[in-house]
Amino acid sequence: MKIGAAVTIAIAAGGLAGSAFVFAVRAPSIADAKPQPSAGKNIDTVWNDAKWPFPQDQWDDGRAFVCNPSDCGVRVDVSLRPKIGFCNCSTGVSDDAELERVADTELVSREVAPLAAGQPIKVGWMYGRARVYRSVDENKSAARLISFAFNDECDAVVAVAHFDNGDPTVIEPAVLSLLNERPVVLWTKKQLGLEFVKREW
Repeated sequence: MKIGAAVTIAIAAGGLAGSAFVFAVRAPSIADAKPQPSAGKNIDTVWNDAKWPFPQDQWDDGRAFVCNPSDCGVRVDVSLRPKIGFCNCSTGVSDDAELERVADTELVSREVAPLAAGQPIKVGWMYGRARVYRSVDENKSAARLISFAFNDECDAVVAVAHFDNGDPTVIEPAVLSLLNERPVVLWTKKQLGLEFVKREW
């Protein structure tokens, strides 16, 4: 399965040629949360399903995607999964403290440091936050991570994107577009046990 979103990608390591097939048009980005980048190279982001790369834990496996350097300029790996009953039922993922509490960044790096304050996001009908980090592991000095978390009532959904050398300010909207693709939102809805429950977005 390939899921695409037309986005603008700025590559710190240098420009690459555009990719081939794109599944869908531009999905909603983090509008109102931060301005879209004005610089960069126009390419089409192509996401491919990948095998879940992490050991099994109490939250079970989720869904994984990869965008190859030929399409994103750098390899971008994204993992996505629900954490049922793990969110603050009253306030949801409304601040960076809650984002960090429910996040999956530790799957990628034992220790991370934030590069900026988190920003509000919307995925499907759900609201939450995203925040950019750098790995402080010695073996991953160039690694960048973007943590996403959003919720439906008491249930959290978390995603983490990791990559080297790319520009987080343009990779973040690309990943958010992936999370907002209808097939991904419907998969998430099913994982939350809401397959037959109406949700508007």
